[in-house]
Amino acid sequence: MDRDFTDLMNQLKNKQIEQFEVTPADFPAFQKAFMAFATRKRVVGQAEKNGKIIYHYDHDAGNDGE
Repeated sequence: MDRDFTDLMNQLKNKQIEQFEVTPADFPAFQKAFMAFATRKRVVGQAEKNGKIIYHYDHDAGNDGE
């Protein structure tokens, strides 16, 4: 079953979670959700070993009402 990356990004935005991990196998599904996410520029990823990426939400990126 595919993970609901839109829901995970909303949880990041709403401070319900601090981060989530995306594996190389999950990346195509994540990318589709990411490109459709309204505040995607605030969803920041950090590459880890073995192609994993840890994403968090940058709440301090400015105060534009998002």
